[in-house]
Amino acid sequence: MNYTLVPMDRSHLAGVAELERLCFATPWSEAMLAEELYNDTASFIVAEGEDGSVLGYAGLHVILDEGYIDNVAVRPDCRRQGIADRLLDVFCRFGEEKLAFLTLEVRPSNEAAVALYRKHGFQEAGRRRDYYEAPKEDALLLTRQFGRKEESL
Repeated sequence: MNYTLVPMDRSHLAGVAELERLCFATPWSEAMLAEELYNDTASFIVAEGEDGSVLGYAGLHVILDEGYIDNVAVRPDCRRQGIADRLLDVFCRFGEEKLAFLTLEVRPSNEAAVALYRKHGFQEAGRRRDYYEAPKEDALLLTRQFGRKEESL
């Protein structure tokens, strides 16, 4: 499958919103995604097919040296082809250079996602009780620490 990783722009909003509806019980709306285009703390990347379609996407918010991965999603018919792995790799490489840690929440029942995050060095840091709706489920809080040393003043 041929695709390119690109920064999310206005042309991707409808496709990313559709992917949100396909993948999540409480999806972000197109308007919410559009707001992120103007958010200086946000970085959203899209796996774009040759025809411009959205095959997957990932979102990250950074505050100082802390990174929070919002969502990683891939179209169901495009899964198991390395797209999520590549999207996550972009954020992990960024984290190695710029961040103290990356963190995210994931459903424990989403075994494929948990395995992917563990492959990228994320470890369980806790649980958020009843975090998810439809169905009700705790969230695993997974974090990857980076070896950045505090810079001397």
